[in-house]
Amino acid sequence: MANSTIIATPTSFRKLAPVKPASTKLLTFTPSSTSGLATNGGASGFLVVHADAELLILDKPAGLLSVPGRGADKQDCLSTRVQAFYPDALVVHRLDMATSGLMLMARSVGIQRALGALFERREVHKRYVAVVNGLPPAAQSPDGWSLIDLPIIVDWPRRPLRIIDAELGKASHTRWRVLAHDSTAQTTRLELKPLTGRSHQLRVHLQALGHPILGDRLYAPEAVCAMAERLLLHACALAFTHPVSGEATRFESAAPF
Repeated sequence: MANSTIIATPTSFRKLAPVKPASTKLLTFTPSSTSGLATNGGASGFLVVHADAELLILDKPAGLLSVPGRGADKQDCLSTRVQAFYPDALVVHRLDMATSGLMLMARSVGIQRALGALFERREVHKRYVAVVNGLPPAAQSPDGWSLIDLPIIVDWPRRPLRIIDAELGKASHTRWRVLAHDSTAQTTRLELKPLTGRSHQLRVHLQALGHPILGDRLYAPEAVCAMAERLLLHACALAFTHPVSGEATRFESAAPF
């Protein structure tokens, strides 16, 4: 199984020829060797992990909106910055402003629809890394994974917060496993695999589990929020079948915490 790393920066990008279809090769991309910030550098920039004629994979920093918000002070965002270099880039999904990590953008309406269909069919596989308060026990299952099955609904009086609601909430499922315990700090590093895509799902589920994410200004108690300068949640992997080439692709980004 061949692994490939692609380095792409806006200053060196050129249009690629259409990709040949129907390959079964697995391509793995990691941004560890990707160089170049695409905008003004520092924590406010973004990394281009992969670029081809159909799609882009970006590594969003924490603290940057995915798409424009309401108000003149919320127009700076990842999609706007990317479109300054790739005018054809279209949003496919989002990350919370406080979350860092991998985001996918399409380069045509047709590809946007195709990728959107993959998300709807749950054929885009996402993984996250988080650091949470406390020491949750290891799973009893042989594969080490546990499941959170708790329905989520908007907390209308306190929007944009979400809450668990067994009667009115939408079905929401998150798999999780322990990667490491820090017994001194009383924290745990988790790998998370959302099976559904509700807003704030991982943050709400971990709060409900009794182990909120460090630095979570929305869902963690004040003391837990103060344990980190940012939300310690990072989208570390995306895997899907490329809609044109037919290749099974996987993109990875190491957590910056």
